[in-house]
Amino acid sequence: MRLTQLRSFHAVATTGSFTAAAQSLHVSQPTVTTQVAQLEALYKVELFHRTGRRVRPTELGERLLLLSRQMFHLEAEAVQLLRESGDLRSGRLRVAAVGPSHVTGMLVAFNQRYPGVKITVSTGNSQDVLDRLLDYSADVGVLAQVFKDRRFVSVPYSDHPVVIFCNAEHRFARRRTIRTAELQGEKLILREQGSTTRKAIESALTQARVQAEVVMEVGSREIIRAAVAEGVGIAAVSEAEFVPGPGLHSVRISDAQVRTYAHVVCLAERRDARMVRAFFDVIGLEV
Repeated sequence: MRLTQLRSFHAVATTGSFTAAAQSLHVSQPTVTTQVAQLEALYKVELFHRTGRRVRPTELGERLLLLSRQMFHLEAEAVQLLRESGDLRSGRLRVAAVGPSHVTGMLVAFNQRYPGVKITVSTGNSQDVLDRLLDYSADVGVLAQVFKDRRFVSVPYSDHPVVIFCNAEHRFARRRTIRTAELQGEKLILREQGSTTRKAIESALTQARVQAEVVMEVGSREIIRAAVAEGVGIAAVSEAEFVPGPGLHSVRISDAQVRTYAHVVCLAERRDARMVRAFFDVIGLEV
């Protein structure tokens, strides 16, 4: 059975006329008549009672009409879904990011432009983000480091200074800036190995020949924040990620360019996907 044959049957059954069916399908009447006849001949059945110009479905035709109504209703829903998705009036944008601070502004801008698109966000380390892009469980990723891999397109988005934060009892608490040398001997809480913030502060310390005392290595921002508040030590954080709170204070490093970066990433093979390109367009980047 061809879909055109079923479509002709459905049109005749719903309009009650071969002529009206042909007009609704924008084809000739003989075409509709032939397709219905072919369908009846193919299965050796009678689908219509024909009395003069009157046409009405047989019992079998009525049962087939119930099915064809469901089929063409679903077809219409599929067309509507595809059209709305193409216009981004619906659909889902999946974002993987190394941290909420890097991506929040982007998501707000995208939501304002495309309010009908649902947004889901997952967070993890850099490898988690890349893995989600590779297995197609994320459309775009936001990373804090530069890397070279032909499978991906990476576009710089923003950069932020790294600051030191301490509790209210620390000697830095009444300062706005410090010099790198003042970190000598300080008890330092670091992120896990591979953290871009950790790499940035360690590089600055090495260049200044400063040795801090690493007292903790923690992969959780929340745990680091709590440890600093309790006076365990001081920590480095991207200024964009620092959340002011009671008993916490941040200071900039005045004599070194210690910065972290945000890069928006997608699979190279998906750079022209409608949702991906729309995201880059909204945040003002060319992919």
